[in-house]
Amino acid sequence: MPRTADRQDHPKQRLYDLKDAATYLGRTVWGVRELIWSGQLPVVRSGRKQFVDVRDMEAYIERNKVCERKAAG
Repeated sequence: MPRTADRQDHPKQRLYDLKDAATYLGRTVWGVRELIWSGQLPVVRSGRKQFVDVRDMEAYIERNKVCERKAAG
């Protein structure tokens, strides 16, 4: 029986460079840098390169979700 591809065969990308992290979050690269500098988004360093873990981006998104209420009237 032929083996079919599943999620475990091709895991989702874990680390994103700052440019791709900016795209993922809908921000500019400088906006991502500001999140890192302010401590809101952890960074993974490899030499001089910086990467953002997709799990940390998801956690950032979840922490910043809000429900807007409409004004009565």
